[in-house]
Amino acid sequence: MIKEGPEIMIVTGETSGDRLGAELVEELKSKRTGMLFFGTTGPAMRSAGVESVFDSDAWSVVGIGAVARSLPRFLKILSRLRDIADQRRPTVIVLIDFPEFNLKLATKLKKDGHRVIYYVSPQVWAWRKYRVGTIRKNVDLLLSILPFEKGWYAEQGIEHVEFVGNPIVARTKPTRSKKEFFEAYGLDSGKQLIALLPGSRRKEIARHLPLMMEAANVLKTEYRTIQVAVAAANSQASADIEKLLPRFPGSVLVEGDAVNLLNAADAAAISSGTATLEAGIVGAPMVVVYKLPRLDYALFRPVIKTPHIALINLVAGRRVVTELVQNEFTPERLSRELKNLLEPTENARMRGELEQAVRKLNADDSKVNAAEAVIRFLDRSGSCENQS
Repeated sequence: MIKEGPEIMIVTGETSGDRLGAELVEELKSKRTGMLFFGTTGPAMRSAGVESVFDSDAWSVVGIGAVARSLPRFLKILSRLRDIADQRRPTVIVLIDFPEFNLKLATKLKKDGHRVIYYVSPQVWAWRKYRVGTIRKNVDLLLSILPFEKGWYAEQGIEHVEFVGNPIVARTKPTRSKKEFFEAYGLDSGKQLIALLPGSRRKEIARHLPLMMEAANVLKTEYRTIQVAVAAANSQASADIEKLLPRFPGSVLVEGDAVNLLNAADAAAISSGTATLEAGIVGAPMVVVYKLPRLDYALFRPVIKTPHIALINLVAGRRVVTELVQNEFTPERLSRELKNLLEPTENARMRGELEQAVRKLNADDSKVNAAEAVIRFLDRSGSCENQS
């Protein structure tokens, strides 16, 4: 006889979190019968059978400023979610990423006596370290996707952290060979390819791409055997990039195909972010860049506590790839670094070091590990039984 199992509430507010939530739900359903799920959902979680109490597609935003502008609405949603949790008393509440909202919600939920799992650690090791206190008090289990985080939290006196592996590893699989990629985009198989990934946000593209293109043009002038492709994350990024490309003729725009581009590239210039992990996974030699407006950099630099900005360097625990930040990010410097990466010996050396770093991300399936961590948490409290 199948009895009704535990009820799990899941809260996220971004597309990436919606996908993680859906994968988690599917894995939990495959391992234990009778579980019920509800929460804030995007299309992926709704497809996985999660009951929607809010559609997260309509209210997800990115960045501190955007959250501040939407604060009254967010406070209303937070209050409503707190009421729903109080009425339904789920067995556990899983908060996925979205720290500007979810850390505030965790504080309220814990005050109401709920058990809270937080999936994807906020980057408190980089900045806003004061949030460690919030995590210590209000999170019962933290599921980490970066290998160095468990040790870092232990140094802060927090032991309820499990590294479950990084979901990017399973998702970052080239679907075309280098030959197929070149043919698809009309590239010359006799030339080396430089990939430019300026970022997905409009302001990142405006700040980064012109400098990247100038650096690439220096190489094209010197070698004549260089070709350039620019990655766009989506149609909006494509539109922003297309406005700049006429200033740099001969470049190819690649939309929504960054992994295959990185797999085919001989070297890449990449805006700091998740793309540095994707490049590491496929073994693309890279230079990582980032530039902020002068005032923003002056404000943020003192609060950044990490020795590196590139995630792949943080995972490696050392400076595997060059980082050009702020004033160091110039066309001249970037062109020199890319030129160095095009040399066969240096190219092969970096590919080998990237392979070693990526092993730390845990190639096992992170969604399976996350689901098993949730089940262990429930089992320890006697609230999850294999009922059949």
